[in-house]
Amino acid sequence: MTDPLSGGDAAARVDQMVAQAKQKAQRYQAMQAAVGQVSVTETGKDGLVTVTVDSAGNVTDLRITDQVRELSGAQVAAAVLTTLRRAQSRLPDRLGEVMAETIGDDRQTVDTIVGNYRAKFPEPEPEEPEPAESQHVRNLGAIEEEPAPKPPPARRPPGGSDEDEDGFGHSFMTRG
Repeated sequence: MTDPLSGGDAAARVDQMVAQAKQKAQRYQAMQAAVGQVSVTETGKDGLVTVTVDSAGNVTDLRITDQVRELSGAQVAAAVLTTLRRAQSRLPDRLGEVMAETIGDDRQTVDTIVGNYRAKFPEPEPEEPEPAESQHVRNLGAIEEEPAPKPPPARRPPGGSDEDEDGFGHSFMTRG
């Protein structure tokens, strides 16, 4: 019986497997470098906010127009977070494209990594229209309630002394 690795054919197969492993390692290094360069920029539907995220989903740029001065802090925060989530939710598709270009023959790795990104950065919930109060709309026909009047300050009864029975009631500024 002969050793299957001792023949020239076996050595060629080993050399071929080593070469393939080296090529695969180079493709994975290229994929890692390309993924590291991925960024996604998303602009809010109203154009007030633009957010850029890197391949890890971290904010690398945030632009807010001066038009946000007309909004409440809560509205600005909601616009930023909504736009951020939309940018992050686009990462899996973008990373899938980059990975397909570099290691496209390894569908299992691509699917696993893209699936992990989809779990981490899911599609945001659909936006609901804002209630009228938060859109700076006034109902001109409505009667607004006036605040209750403040009660008058308490007054001392006439003829009372400045000193109570317990000795308190004198001003600390007078001699007594």
